[in-house]
Amino acid sequence: MNTKLHAVTDANGRPISLFMTAGQVSDYTGAAALLDSLPKAQWLLGDRGYDADWFRDALEAKGITPCIPGRKSRTVPVRYDKRRYKSRNRIEIMFGRLKDWRRVATRYDRCPTVFLSAIALAATVLFWL
Repeated sequence: MNTKLHAVTDANGRPISLFMTAGQVSDYTGAAALLDSLPKAQWLLGDRGYDADWFRDALEAKGITPCIPGRKSRTVPVRYDKRRYKSRNRIEIMFGRLKDWRRVATRYDRCPTVFLSAIALAATVLFWL
């Protein structure tokens, strides 16, 4: 079974909200699901998978400046703050720390609901306690 985890984190890399999709589903699905749960923020850092005009417009409507590089197939390049984008490594570090839990890294749970619960438990223990 293949799944993809989408996460919203704070500036310190601590997860605020999590959403799981099937592995073959586009990142836009996760972005749309997490859009309503975004906290008040100045910037949103995301990877190229979240590069969509509708997502950028929705972020700007919420008063959030997107810092998302454009896809390689984009005809008109998108400007983003490259210096600020370098701090996106905190999100990658968060995923790496979650995978330190063997249950999460090897995906013992076959049920997606139970697996997301295990991820939430690991995130709570690692980042919030």
